[in-house]
Amino acid sequence: MAIKELKKQIEQAIKNVSKNKLGLEIGQAPLIFPPSPKFGDLAFECFALAKQLGKSPAEIASSLAENFPKNPLIEKVAAMGPYVNFTINRQILFSSVIEEIAAQKGAFGYSQNKQGQKIMVEYLSPNTNKPLHLGHLRNGALGMAVANILTAAGNEVIKANLVNDRGAHICKSMLAWQKWGQGATPQTTDEKGDHFVGKWYVKYAIEAAKDPNLEQETQIMLKKWEQSDPETLKLWKMMNNWVYEGFKATYERFGLQFDIFFYESQTYKLGKDIVEKGLKNNTLHATGQGGVVADLPADKFGLEQDDQTKKTTLLREDGTSLYITQDLGTAVLKFKDHNLDQSIYVVGSEQNYHFRVLFWLLEKLGYDFAKNCRHLSYGMVYLPEGKMKSREGKIIDADDLISQMEELAQKEIEKRNIEKSLPENEIQNRSLKIALSAIKFYLLRVGAEQDIHFNPQESLSFEGFTGPYCQYTYARAKSILRSAAAQAKAKSKVNYSLLGNEQELLLAQKFMAFEQTVATAATALNPSKIATYVYDLAKAFNQFYQKHSVLNAENQQLATTRLTLVESVAIVIKQSLNLLGIETLEEM
Repeated sequence: MAIKELKKQIEQAIKNVSKNKLGLEIGQAPLIFPPSPKFGDLAFECFALAKQLGKSPAEIASSLAENFPKNPLIEKVAAMGPYVNFTINRQILFSSVIEEIAAQKGAFGYSQNKQGQKIMVEYLSPNTNKPLHLGHLRNGALGMAVANILTAAGNEVIKANLVNDRGAHICKSMLAWQKWGQGATPQTTDEKGDHFVGKWYVKYAIEAAKDPNLEQETQIMLKKWEQSDPETLKLWKMMNNWVYEGFKATYERFGLQFDIFFYESQTYKLGKDIVEKGLKNNTLHATGQGGVVADLPADKFGLEQDDQTKKTTLLREDGTSLYITQDLGTAVLKFKDHNLDQSIYVVGSEQNYHFRVLFWLLEKLGYDFAKNCRHLSYGMVYLPEGKMKSREGKIIDADDLISQMEELAQKEIEKRNIEKSLPENEIQNRSLKIALSAIKFYLLRVGAEQDIHFNPQESLSFEGFTGPYCQYTYARAKSILRSAAAQAKAKSKVNYSLLGNEQELLLAQKFMAFEQTVATAATALNPSKIATYVYDLAKAFNQFYQKHSVLNAENQQLATTRLTLVESVAIVIKQSLNLLGIETLEEM
């Protein structure tokens, strides 16, 4: 029997008792999990019924328990305060969860309803004037995880990357290379392309502090670009291509995947067209100096009483566009070309105001899809050095951080494998997977809105709330299964009724909770729900393994049955980590 069907039958029985014995029809009877398997496997809380019946929750719980009909699914029904606790027949409970996990072949807990929404998740959004940094890693990890979770919840997801490849900031790198580069290239300097271009962005900042005229030169270059000046475009394409080669290597290394790329250079013109339409219908208005602005109302943006409107600029006075201009164009392009139900923007919290303005503008300009746009805002990431300041050349570089984490992971691997010599390629494989697990899990284990103080040593720990701990637990489960196969003992018939100690029941409860956890994480766009779940599952398995033998159980039938439990744990841990974009290791 499927877990969902099992729960459905209990919920229906609750509704029947409520109607026949209490005289109250209830639309739903959602089940929750008791805090400990000692109290039962599932529970129903009576607070809502108490309000309707004018009785205490404890009275109602007692009445429901006393009148609950006998059912072969259920061994025991007991009231405990405001809760009715249900103990499910052990054979049915364990056979239901373990056999469903095995039958789903890596899709356990995922929605079988493929009629979900078509959702675009836009994340990363790098600038082509510098390499990716730690903030991009949080953005990428969050975007990938959200896309994976939404897919598991039954939606069709398009993973998108909007590349900010034009604008004044891009021209700053171009201008600096043009003035001081002396024809150098990533090849002649043996540098990764994005690092090479980023070096000139830093150079610009240094020189601009000494020469304020550089800002004017930047604006002249930007205007030339928008006027399709051949030499300016040639320089722009060359330097952007250097950056793309560098980005591609980092994407592959960190495991970032995209279905579609948008480029600001291709969408800003559409944005300018939208602005022109807004001018014609008086939604927007021109300034006396040739710019275009929109008035932001006080009731929407909380402005001061003496300033009933605040203006946001959509076109500069020289006719060049801004971020928000191309964002208008990209938003329209997304819904027009892809027939989306929802568009999610994964962008840092420093852009909260920008997206409030963007969505308001889209609505004001007559685009009904504006209500289906959502900004998934996330907090800052810090290291001991403090906040990242890329213009000053003080970024926490993504490539460097991954390499440093690999080195730390390699030392841990060597320490744990002193007695055996691992091939160099295997050490490298494990080091990278453990390093990425440490980074991604640490960035995803808290809510997106929280700031993070990234601690490399803590993130790599094989104990506690970390990715490597969950990876290690998976490897332990797989080691048990390999040992069982190597011993090649005569297998006995599985007998699920032999299972039922507290640790085994806790694992069964965790399995039953997985589908709801995935659904909740999808609704809330919150991967930390999955991170907490997989950590709790790993912890529950380790508690089980410490207290109960598997291979040397009291009898062969119990050993065979417990092996099915171990296999289920391995499958669900792997699924959970994969949702977070984390790969598992068979051995650690």
